[in-house]
Amino acid sequence: MKKQSTHLPLFVLGGVVLFIFSNFIEELRVSQGTEIAYFVIAISSIILLTGYSGQVSLGHGALMAVGAYAAAVLRNEFNAPFILCFIAAVLVAALSGALLGVAAARLSGPYLAGTTLALAIALPSLATQFSILGNGQPLDFLVGPDDLSNYKWQFWIAALAALISMWTIRNILNSSYGRAWKAGRGNEVAAELAGINTARSKVLAFTISAGIAGLAGALLAMTTGGPSPDAFPLAISFSLLTGAVLAGITTLGGVIIGAVVLVAIPDLADVVANRLGGSERVTDNLPGLIVSGLLILTVLFVPNGPVEQHRARKAKHEAAHKGSKKKKQ
Repeated sequence: MKKQSTHLPLFVLGGVVLFIFSNFIEELRVSQGTEIAYFVIAISSIILLTGYSGQVSLGHGALMAVGAYAAAVLRNEFNAPFILCFIAAVLVAALSGALLGVAAARLSGPYLAGTTLALAIALPSLATQFSILGNGQPLDFLVGPDDLSNYKWQFWIAALAALISMWTIRNILNSSYGRAWKAGRGNEVAAELAGINTARSKVLAFTISAGIAGLAGALLAMTTGGPSPDAFPLAISFSLLTGAVLAGITTLGGVIIGAVVLVAIPDLADVVANRLGGSERVTDNLPGLIVSGLLILTVLFVPNGPVEQHRARKAKHEAAHKGSKKKKQ
Protein backbone atom coordinates (compact mmCIF):
# COMPACT_ATOMS: atom_id res chain seq x y z
CA MET A 1 0.00 0.00 0.00
CA LYS A 2 2.90 2.34 0.69
CA LYS A 3 4.12 1.95 -2.88
CA GLN A 4 0.70 2.90 -4.21
CA SER A 5 0.29 6.02 -2.09
CA THR A 6 3.62 7.50 -3.25
CA HIS A 7 2.12 8.08 -6.70
CA LEU A 8 -0.52 10.51 -5.41
CA PRO A 9 1.74 13.61 -5.07
CA LEU A 10 2.95 13.14 -8.65
CA PHE A 11 -0.60 13.12 -10.01
CA VAL A 12 -1.54 16.14 -7.89
CA LEU A 13 1.53 17.99 -9.17
CA GLY A 14 0.58 17.02 -12.73
CA GLY A 15 -2.89 18.46 -12.21
CA VAL A 16 -1.49 21.75 -10.91
CA VAL A 17 0.87 22.04 -13.89
CA LEU A 18 -1.93 21.34 -16.38
CA PHE A 19 -4.18 23.90 -14.69
CA ILE A 20 -1.50 26.60 -14.89
CA PHE A 21 -0.55 25.89 -18.51
CA SER A 22 -4.18 25.83 -19.65
CA ASN A 23 -4.44 29.51 -18.74
CA PHE A 24 -1.59 30.53 -21.03
CA ILE A 25 -2.22 28.63 -24.27
CA GLU A 26 -4.65 29.24 -27.10
CA GLU A 27 -8.05 27.56 -27.29
CA LEU A 28 -7.05 25.24 -30.15
CA ARG A 29 -4.32 23.69 -28.01
CA VAL A 30 -6.68 23.49 -25.05
CA SER A 31 -9.16 21.61 -27.23
CA GLN A 32 -6.41 19.25 -28.37
CA GLY A 33 -5.48 18.77 -24.72
CA THR A 34 -9.03 17.57 -24.08
CA GLU A 35 -8.68 15.04 -26.90
CA ILE A 36 -5.37 13.84 -25.49
CA ALA A 37 -7.00 13.42 -22.06
CA TYR A 38 -9.79 11.12 -23.24
CA PHE A 39 -7.38 9.18 -25.47
CA VAL A 40 -5.11 8.70 -22.45
CA ILE A 41 -8.03 7.15 -20.56
CA ALA A 42 -9.10 4.96 -23.49
CA ILE A 43 -5.57 3.72 -24.25
CA SER A 44 -4.95 2.96 -20.58
CA SER A 45 -7.99 0.67 -20.66
CA ILE A 46 -6.29 -1.28 -23.47
CA ILE A 47 -3.03 -1.41 -21.50
CA LEU A 48 -4.88 -2.90 -18.53
CA LEU A 49 -6.79 -5.43 -20.60
CA THR A 50 -4.20 -6.53 -23.17
CA GLY A 51 -0.88 -5.67 -21.58
CA TYR A 52 -1.67 -7.07 -18.14
CA SER A 53 -4.56 -9.49 -18.61
CA GLY A 54 -3.50 -10.74 -22.04
CA GLN A 55 -6.94 -10.33 -23.66
CA VAL A 56 -7.10 -8.71 -27.09
CA SER A 57 -10.04 -6.40 -27.79
CA LEU A 58 -10.83 -4.81 -31.13
CA GLY A 59 -14.14 -3.45 -29.89
CA HIS A 60 -13.26 -0.87 -27.27
CA GLY A 61 -14.70 1.84 -29.48
CA ALA A 62 -18.09 0.17 -28.97
CA LEU A 63 -17.62 0.21 -25.19
CA MET A 64 -16.77 3.90 -25.41
CA ALA A 65 -20.06 4.38 -27.30
CA VAL A 66 -21.97 2.55 -24.57
CA GLY A 67 -20.62 4.97 -21.97
CA ALA A 68 -21.33 7.98 -24.18
CA TYR A 69 -24.95 7.00 -24.80
CA ALA A 70 -25.49 6.19 -21.12
CA ALA A 71 -24.25 9.66 -20.12
CA ALA A 72 -26.30 11.35 -22.85
CA VAL A 73 -29.57 9.61 -22.00
CA LEU A 74 -29.18 10.33 -18.28
CA ARG A 75 -28.35 13.98 -18.97
CA ASN A 76 -31.16 14.64 -21.43
CA GLU A 77 -33.94 12.45 -20.08
CA PHE A 78 -33.41 13.08 -16.37
CA ASN A 79 -31.33 16.30 -16.36
CA ALA A 80 -28.78 14.60 -14.10
CA PRO A 81 -25.66 16.45 -12.89
CA PHE A 82 -22.69 15.94 -15.21
CA ILE A 83 -20.70 14.09 -12.54
CA LEU A 84 -23.52 11.57 -12.17
CA CYS A 85 -23.57 11.19 -15.96
CA PHE A 86 -19.90 10.24 -15.96
CA ILE A 87 -20.47 7.77 -13.13
CA ALA A 88 -23.36 6.22 -15.09
CA ALA A 89 -21.12 5.97 -18.17
CA VAL A 90 -18.56 4.00 -16.16
CA LEU A 91 -21.12 1.70 -14.54
CA VAL A 92 -23.13 0.92 -17.68
CA ALA A 93 -20.01 0.31 -19.75
CA ALA A 94 -18.57 -1.84 -16.94
CA LEU A 95 -21.76 -3.91 -16.87
CA SER A 96 -21.54 -4.37 -20.63
CA GLY A 97 -17.89 -5.35 -20.23
CA ALA A 98 -18.78 -7.87 -17.53
CA LEU A 99 -21.29 -9.55 -19.84
CA LEU A 100 -18.75 -9.56 -22.66
CA GLY A 101 -16.06 -10.72 -20.23
CA VAL A 102 -18.04 -13.84 -19.34
CA ALA A 103 -17.82 -14.86 -22.99
CA ALA A 104 -14.24 -13.62 -23.22
CA ALA A 105 -13.18 -15.90 -20.37
CA ARG A 106 -14.00 -18.87 -22.63
CA LEU A 107 -12.23 -17.42 -25.67
CA SER A 108 -8.68 -16.46 -26.53
CA GLY A 109 -6.54 -15.19 -29.38
CA PRO A 110 -8.31 -14.59 -32.69
CA TYR A 111 -11.65 -15.86 -31.38
CA LEU A 112 -11.78 -13.16 -28.70
CA ALA A 113 -10.55 -10.51 -31.13
CA GLY A 114 -13.21 -11.54 -33.64
CA THR A 115 -15.98 -11.38 -31.03
CA THR A 116 -15.06 -7.86 -29.94
CA LEU A 117 -14.64 -6.83 -33.58
CA ALA A 118 -18.20 -7.98 -34.30
CA LEU A 119 -19.42 -5.83 -31.41
CA ALA A 120 -17.63 -2.77 -32.80
CA ILE A 121 -19.24 -3.32 -36.21
CA ALA A 122 -22.74 -4.07 -34.98
CA LEU A 123 -23.22 -1.44 -32.29
CA PRO A 124 -23.47 1.67 -34.54
CA SER A 125 -26.16 -0.04 -36.64
CA LEU A 126 -27.96 -1.18 -33.52
CA ALA A 127 -27.99 2.34 -32.05
CA THR A 128 -29.92 3.70 -35.04
CA GLN A 129 -32.78 1.28 -34.34
CA PHE A 130 -33.83 3.12 -31.18
CA SER A 131 -35.38 6.56 -31.40
CA ILE A 132 -33.77 7.65 -28.13
CA LEU A 133 -30.34 6.84 -29.54
CA GLY A 134 -30.63 7.00 -33.31
CA ASN A 135 -30.11 10.73 -33.82
CA GLY A 136 -27.60 11.16 -31.05
CA GLN A 137 -28.18 12.76 -27.69
CA PRO A 138 -26.78 16.29 -27.19
CA LEU A 139 -24.59 16.60 -24.12
CA ASP A 140 -24.82 20.10 -22.71
CA PHE A 141 -22.11 20.33 -20.08
CA LEU A 142 -21.84 24.12 -20.04
CA VAL A 143 -21.80 24.22 -16.26
CA GLY A 144 -18.70 26.34 -15.71
CA PRO A 145 -18.54 29.99 -14.70
CA ASP A 146 -19.64 32.51 -17.33
CA ASP A 147 -16.16 34.02 -17.64
CA LEU A 148 -14.62 30.68 -18.70
CA SER A 149 -14.58 29.39 -22.28
CA ASN A 150 -16.27 26.09 -22.96
CA TYR A 151 -12.99 24.64 -24.27
CA LYS A 152 -11.15 25.40 -21.05
CA TRP A 153 -13.90 24.02 -18.87
CA GLN A 154 -14.03 20.80 -20.90
CA PHE A 155 -10.26 20.48 -20.67
CA TRP A 156 -10.30 20.78 -16.89
CA ILE A 157 -13.00 18.11 -16.63
CA ALA A 158 -11.19 15.77 -19.02
CA ALA A 159 -7.76 16.34 -17.47
CA LEU A 160 -9.10 15.72 -13.96
CA ALA A 161 -10.83 12.54 -15.15
CA ALA A 162 -7.60 11.40 -16.82
CA LEU A 163 -5.49 12.01 -13.70
CA ILE A 164 -7.95 10.21 -11.43
CA SER A 165 -8.23 7.32 -13.88
CA MET A 166 -4.48 6.95 -14.26
CA TRP A 167 -3.92 7.06 -10.51
CA THR A 168 -6.64 4.46 -9.96
CA ILE A 169 -5.33 2.18 -12.70
CA ARG A 170 -1.77 2.47 -11.41
CA ASN A 171 -2.89 1.38 -7.94
CA ILE A 172 -4.95 -1.50 -9.35
CA LEU A 173 -2.04 -2.76 -11.45
CA ASN A 174 0.26 -2.61 -8.42
CA SER A 175 -2.25 -4.57 -6.33
CA SER A 176 -2.85 -8.32 -6.09
CA TYR A 177 -5.32 -8.03 -8.98
CA GLY A 178 -2.62 -6.71 -11.29
CA ARG A 179 -0.24 -9.46 -10.23
CA ALA A 180 -2.94 -12.08 -10.83
CA TRP A 181 -3.56 -10.72 -14.34
CA LYS A 182 0.14 -10.83 -15.16
CA ALA A 183 0.42 -14.37 -13.82
CA GLY A 184 -2.54 -15.52 -15.90
CA ARG A 185 -1.16 -13.82 -18.99
CA GLY A 186 2.21 -15.49 -18.53
CA ASN A 187 0.99 -19.03 -17.83
CA GLU A 188 -2.65 -19.84 -17.07
CA VAL A 189 -1.90 -23.37 -15.84
CA ALA A 190 0.74 -22.16 -13.39
CA ALA A 191 -1.59 -19.38 -12.23
CA GLU A 192 -4.39 -21.89 -11.60
CA LEU A 193 -2.00 -24.10 -9.62
CA ALA A 194 -1.05 -21.04 -7.57
CA GLY A 195 -4.71 -20.63 -6.59
CA ILE A 196 -5.72 -17.91 -9.06
CA ASN A 197 -9.13 -18.23 -10.65
CA THR A 198 -8.06 -17.10 -14.13
CA ALA A 199 -11.59 -17.07 -15.57
CA ARG A 200 -12.86 -14.78 -12.83
CA SER A 201 -9.72 -12.68 -13.13
CA LYS A 202 -10.33 -12.19 -16.87
CA VAL A 203 -13.93 -11.13 -16.31
CA LEU A 204 -12.81 -8.60 -13.69
CA ALA A 205 -10.18 -7.19 -16.06
CA PHE A 206 -12.73 -6.86 -18.85
CA THR A 207 -15.20 -5.19 -16.49
CA ILE A 208 -12.73 -2.58 -15.21
CA SER A 209 -11.31 -1.94 -18.68
CA ALA A 210 -14.80 -1.45 -20.13
CA GLY A 211 -15.75 0.99 -17.38
CA ILE A 212 -12.64 3.06 -18.10
CA ALA A 213 -13.42 3.02 -21.82
CA GLY A 214 -16.98 4.16 -21.04
CA LEU A 215 -15.63 7.20 -19.19
CA ALA A 216 -13.46 8.05 -22.21
CA GLY A 217 -16.52 7.74 -24.45
CA ALA A 218 -18.54 10.13 -22.28
CA LEU A 219 -15.71 12.67 -22.43
CA LEU A 220 -15.51 12.32 -26.21
CA ALA A 221 -19.27 12.89 -26.46
CA MET A 222 -18.91 15.94 -24.23
CA THR A 223 -16.46 17.52 -26.68
CA THR A 224 -18.50 16.68 -29.78
CA GLY A 225 -21.82 17.78 -28.32
CA GLY A 226 -23.31 14.30 -28.10
CA PRO A 227 -22.77 10.69 -29.21
CA SER A 228 -23.59 9.40 -32.66
CA PRO A 229 -22.71 6.25 -34.63
CA ASP A 230 -20.27 8.33 -36.70
CA ALA A 231 -18.36 9.37 -33.58
CA PHE A 232 -17.47 5.75 -32.73
CA PRO A 233 -16.51 4.05 -36.00
CA LEU A 234 -14.56 0.82 -36.23
CA ALA A 235 -11.45 2.89 -36.92
CA ILE A 236 -11.41 4.25 -33.37
CA SER A 237 -10.91 0.75 -31.95
CA PHE A 238 -7.88 0.23 -34.21
CA SER A 239 -6.60 3.69 -33.29
CA LEU A 240 -6.72 2.81 -29.59
CA LEU A 241 -4.83 -0.42 -30.22
CA THR A 242 -2.24 1.52 -32.23
CA GLY A 243 -1.91 4.06 -29.43
CA ALA A 244 -1.41 1.25 -26.91
CA VAL A 245 1.28 -0.39 -29.04
CA LEU A 246 3.04 2.95 -29.52
CA ALA A 247 2.86 3.56 -25.77
CA GLY A 248 4.16 0.09 -24.99
CA ILE A 249 1.47 -2.49 -24.41
CA THR A 250 2.71 -3.18 -20.88
CA THR A 251 3.74 0.41 -20.08
CA LEU A 252 1.07 2.57 -18.48
CA GLY A 253 3.39 5.59 -18.34
CA GLY A 254 3.66 5.69 -22.13
CA VAL A 255 -0.03 6.30 -22.81
CA ILE A 256 0.60 10.04 -23.22
CA ILE A 257 2.86 9.28 -26.18
CA GLY A 258 0.17 7.19 -27.84
CA ALA A 259 -2.51 9.80 -27.14
CA VAL A 260 -0.44 12.70 -28.50
CA VAL A 261 0.32 10.75 -31.68
CA LEU A 262 -3.35 9.94 -32.25
CA VAL A 263 -4.36 13.59 -31.79
CA ALA A 264 -1.56 14.78 -34.09
CA ILE A 265 -2.37 12.35 -36.93
CA PRO A 266 -5.34 14.33 -38.39
CA ASP A 267 -3.24 17.51 -38.54
CA LEU A 268 -0.39 15.59 -40.13
CA ALA A 269 -2.81 14.08 -42.65
CA ASP A 270 -4.10 17.55 -43.57
CA VAL A 271 -0.56 18.81 -44.15
CA VAL A 272 0.36 15.81 -46.32
CA ALA A 273 -2.91 15.99 -48.28
CA ASN A 274 -2.42 19.72 -48.96
CA ARG A 275 1.15 19.13 -50.11
CA LEU A 276 0.00 16.36 -52.44
CA GLY A 277 -3.02 18.33 -53.62
CA GLY A 278 -5.27 15.41 -52.78
CA SER A 279 -9.05 15.28 -52.98
CA GLU A 280 -11.44 15.30 -50.03
CA ARG A 281 -11.61 11.51 -50.17
CA VAL A 282 -7.83 11.30 -49.79
CA THR A 283 -7.96 13.71 -46.85
CA ASP A 284 -10.67 11.62 -45.14
CA ASN A 285 -8.90 8.28 -45.63
CA LEU A 286 -5.32 9.38 -44.99
CA PRO A 287 -5.54 9.38 -41.15
CA GLY A 288 -6.66 5.75 -41.17
CA LEU A 289 -3.82 4.87 -43.53
CA ILE A 290 -1.30 6.59 -41.27
CA VAL A 291 -2.64 4.78 -38.20
CA SER A 292 -2.41 1.43 -40.00
CA GLY A 293 1.11 2.19 -41.17
CA LEU A 294 2.22 3.17 -37.66
CA LEU A 295 0.76 -0.02 -36.20
CA ILE A 296 2.56 -2.20 -38.78
CA LEU A 297 5.89 -0.39 -38.40
CA THR A 298 5.73 -0.49 -34.60
CA VAL A 299 4.95 -4.21 -34.53
CA LEU A 300 7.80 -4.90 -36.97
CA PHE A 301 10.54 -2.77 -35.42
CA VAL A 302 9.55 -2.10 -31.77
CA PRO A 303 6.98 -4.79 -30.89
CA ASN A 304 6.66 -3.71 -27.26
CA GLY A 305 6.60 -0.01 -28.04
CA PRO A 306 9.44 2.56 -27.92
CA VAL A 307 9.10 3.16 -24.17
CA GLU A 308 9.34 -0.55 -23.33
CA GLN A 309 12.18 -0.93 -25.86
CA HIS A 310 14.12 1.87 -24.15
CA ARG A 311 13.48 0.31 -20.75
CA ALA A 312 14.72 -3.10 -21.95
CA ARG A 313 17.89 -1.59 -23.42
CA LYS A 314 18.54 0.33 -20.22
CA ALA A 315 18.07 -2.82 -18.11
CA LYS A 316 20.38 -4.76 -20.43
CA HIS A 317 23.02 -2.04 -20.22
CA GLU A 318 22.80 -1.94 -16.41
CA ALA A 319 23.07 -5.73 -16.23
CA ALA A 320 26.14 -5.68 -18.48
CA HIS A 321 27.67 -2.89 -16.38
CA LYS A 322 27.12 -4.85 -13.16
CA GLY A 323 28.59 -7.96 -14.78
CA SER A 324 31.74 -6.15 -15.86
CA LYS A 325 32.04 -4.58 -12.41
CA LYS A 326 31.90 -8.01 -10.75
CA LYS A 327 34.59 -9.35 -13.08
CA LYS A 328 36.91 -6.50 -12.13
CA GLN A 329 36.37 -7.29 -8.45
